[in-house]
Amino acid sequence: MATLTALNVGMPRDVPWHGKSVHTGIYKQSVTGPRMVRRLNIDGDGQGDLGGHGGEQRAVLVYQTDSYRYWARELGRDDLTPGQFGENFTVDGLPDDEVCIGDRYRIGDALFEVTQPRVTCYRVGLRMGEPQMAALLVAHHRPGFYLRVIEEGEVEAGQEIVKVATGPEAMTVTEIDQVLYLPGHTRAQVERALRIPALSPGWRTSMQTLLDQAGNEAAGASGSAGLNTAATAPPPAWPGFRPLTVTHIQPESRSVFSLSLAADDGSDLPAALPGQFLTVKIQPAGDAAPLIRSYSLSGEPGTGTYRISVKVEPHGAASNHLRAHLRTGDHLDAAAPRGTFSLAGGDNAVVLVSAGVGVTPVLAMLHALVRDRSTRQVWWLHGARDGTEHPFAQESRALIGALPHARSTVYYSKPTPKDRQGFDYAETGRLSAGRIRTLGLPTDADAYLCGPAAFMDSITNALIDAGLEASHVHTEAFGAGASLTPGIKDSATAAAPHLPAGPAGTGPTVSFARSGLNVPWNDTQDSLLELAEACDVPVQWSCRTGVCHTCELALMTGAVDYSPEPVEPPADGNILICCSKPTEEVVLDL
Repeated sequence: MATLTALNVGMPRDVPWHGKSVHTGIYKQSVTGPRMVRRLNIDGDGQGDLGGHGGEQRAVLVYQTDSYRYWARELGRDDLTPGQFGENFTVDGLPDDEVCIGDRYRIGDALFEVTQPRVTCYRVGLRMGEPQMAALLVAHHRPGFYLRVIEEGEVEAGQEIVKVATGPEAMTVTEIDQVLYLPGHTRAQVERALRIPALSPGWRTSMQTLLDQAGNEAAGASGSAGLNTAATAPPPAWPGFRPLTVTHIQPESRSVFSLSLAADDGSDLPAALPGQFLTVKIQPAGDAAPLIRSYSLSGEPGTGTYRISVKVEPHGAASNHLRAHLRTGDHLDAAAPRGTFSLAGGDNAVVLVSAGVGVTPVLAMLHALVRDRSTRQVWWLHGARDGTEHPFAQESRALIGALPHARSTVYYSKPTPKDRQGFDYAETGRLSAGRIRTLGLPTDADAYLCGPAAFMDSITNALIDAGLEASHVHTEAFGAGASLTPGIKDSATAAAPHLPAGPAGTGPTVSFARSGLNVPWNDTQDSLLELAEACDVPVQWSCRTGVCHTCELALMTGAVDYSPEPVEPPADGNILICCSKPTEEVVLDL
């Protein structure tokens, strides 16, 4: 017989950590007497980070007394008390390797359903005083699990836990946790998981990603594709940087020019996916550090050559150097094409949305559609200031004209007298969210957006409001991406990327490609993540122990050592920055 041995609640509090303040609800205390369990939590309880915890699917967290005994032995601890792992229900019975997703249990007056394993983050390590705890819970197959509240009611410690239904597919918490976080899952396991109606939407999305991932049938398939889109990209076609020859330089507008690149030996360059980017290394004169920048591939994929397009910014060191000094026949060092922003197959509609030089990756997608003689509906929506700042105007018109089911709307915010409405552009004004909502876009479309961050945020919301699925709206940012620092207060007010405070390091150079920053490694940092944080480079992380893969990103060149070793290695060509240090010069897509 399973029993609720302790009922634990606690409201979020601010806790000091690494010089920051963490807002967290992981500090729970046992309470006596009955408590009302409601749809989102228990009376007297709350979650500090609703992005990672709480909500209908994660209303109540469960952990087992047997796991308490296990960790007391494993960690040599005699101070573990109920609620230590942040759980609401400490239970005797209900082990993770027996409880199944979709099982239903009655406790007191309330009815619950198992929805997913616990997703461990750094805060369990903070609470336990054991930084590696998030990884240990997964590696030792003892994550615990979440419950959804089917019927609200009062519960009390000491009550019996009665199983009233078994989840379909009989997939245990331990098994599905291993599918996502550990190597070796099979396609059949992923398909079973997707047949469980009770599985939470977040885990369902991860499982669907795994199902879509090529090669899932093979034993040893990686689960990390379900955790981070960086793991879904194909491995790079070559390691590090290689010299490419500039074969043509073409002005595209007043501020944009294109570079055509070919292999030195005349062989075909590996095909890139439409929408990917190329990272190049530019060496200024003298002893100045190289400039490393990423530019979208704008030409037709699969031609054996590459075309990148560069916007010259008024104070852009790299773009101005390229325009001033690069000539046909020169060499440019380039890493292999990378990126997960790429055109998906299918026969549904495609919406390509861009502003300014954001046209470059979606132009490559348009080329691919024409090359493949696509019969899909294609919507081409582009915003520019005027005709002088409208790169690829003629090229894009010709491509759209070659597609049988394509339509185009170009917006000029400030057209000149020379710009012809009805030919050069369709409408005066900005391509805005309000205009998107009036277009009648097909709701089954895949949409691809590139442009300034505020533009993409606004248009993304407009597309979702227009009926498109959020998972079908894809964006690409030229600069550093958004930060994800769960629970950290005031993280949105970080400064622009900069060299770290204090004496310069003496180790290998770490280059943050998207942030345009080169920093010598300093052994005072425990990981590349800590170095990035010291530089205010935007980062994404959650566990900080090599299990969640939130921090996984592309390693353009170089090598790292891990400490601790990841629970599952990242995809080929990627690294986990939360637990790695450089062993030589590295370039990160960060």
